[in-house]
Amino acid sequence: MTVILSGFADEISPDLDEQLVTLAAESVAHLELRSVWSVGVADLSDADVGRVGRALSVAGVRVSAIGSPVGKISVDAPLGPELERLRRVAEIAGRLGTPIIRVFSFFIPADEPPGRYREQVIDRMGALARVAEERGVILAHENEKQIYGDVPLRCADLIESVASPALRATFDAANFVQCGVRPQSDAYPLLRRYLVYVQIKDALAETGEVVPAGEGDGEVRETLAALRDSEFEGYLSLEPHLAEAARFGGFSGPAGFRRAAQALRALLAELQIPWC
Repeated sequence: MTVILSGFADEISPDLDEQLVTLAAESVAHLELRSVWSVGVADLSDADVGRVGRALSVAGVRVSAIGSPVGKISVDAPLGPELERLRRVAEIAGRLGTPIIRVFSFFIPADEPPGRYREQVIDRMGALARVAEERGVILAHENEKQIYGDVPLRCADLIESVASPALRATFDAANFVQCGVRPQSDAYPLLRRYLVYVQIKDALAETGEVVPAGEGDGEVRETLAALRDSEFEGYLSLEPHLAEAARFGGFSGPAGFRRAAQALRALLAELQIPWC
């Protein structure tokens, strides 16, 4: 097993050049593109995408995934614009050389039972998956607080019910902790067979505070060991959120990102997991 390190580079800085300097300092040769120059990935112009591609080529950095906001809207919001947004993100993914696009399964009203929205969400995720199939990309559903797929059972049910090879899962331990879930004990057994991507951040169960990998209750060490034992070969993407954690993103700064990268590498060394 060899894993590939990546990260949400906008956690370092809005500026692409500063992002690339920090990635190089930590020997991270991939990034997950969520935003750059304070512009969300779905809103980048063709010229912006070209500029990103040229800078990455010069730096020797590749794109592991598109950290898109698709599906991070109300379950009752019109779906048509979201399908168009996915088509645009898929075009950007193609230009930057990645087939993986992170998506979400829609915000659910906090005062209503999520099960009430199950069929509606499955229909919507199915529509997104059909666009993905047409465009030749893979949607990596992220477990996220306050969306339908926030806990393991609903994440697995979505993927099984949509039944599309274009809808798979990414795994966010900190988000599970913040939903009262033990990631390795409760989520990993249900979701391992669907995992195409793993996001690396940890959190404290008592407060929800996000901390570097291995310093919280996210069972990151145990999950990495299980991935090793199952011969997972894919991306581990740092999403540290060490300075700021918000509904639509987070920030760590260069020092925070480096602290997160070093914590992850220490765990990989301890577990004898090769990385590149």
